[in-house]
Amino acid sequence: MKMPGEVIREGELEKRSDSLFQFWKKKLVVLTKDSLSLFPDGHKRARGKELGFHSILKVDCVERTGKYIYFTIVTTDRKEIDFRCPDQSCWNASITMALIDFQNKRAIQDFKSRQELEQAAGSQERRLARAP
Repeated sequence: MKMPGEVIREGELEKRSDSLFQFWKKKLVVLTKDSLSLFPDGHKRARGKELGFHSILKVDCVERTGKYIYFTIVTTDRKEIDFRCPDQSCWNASITMALIDFQNKRAIQDFKSRQELEQAAGSQERRLARAP
């Protein structure tokens, strides 16, 4: 698995399993500017799962209990992935800030691309208008 970019944060989170009993499983998590990578058993050597920010819609359902913060990552295909972390670790805030930064940069790139296309179309129209 590739992990592009600089590591913003690395540590442990618990992910709720998709099984019938929905146990909480500890994962080694690596947060970069482009993705959140999850590794089983706390080892980066093991094959992990990468959640690219392009496929994450939002971080939702934040709930604080005495011991944990519970939150949900919602993907663009509306899949919900539940996590929990110790109350003071603030993983939900770190992930949310990295996601917002990614989405803002993508919005700026999209805007600039649209501007360039509009300018190119406008200059082509002017050339055609000058043609004999």
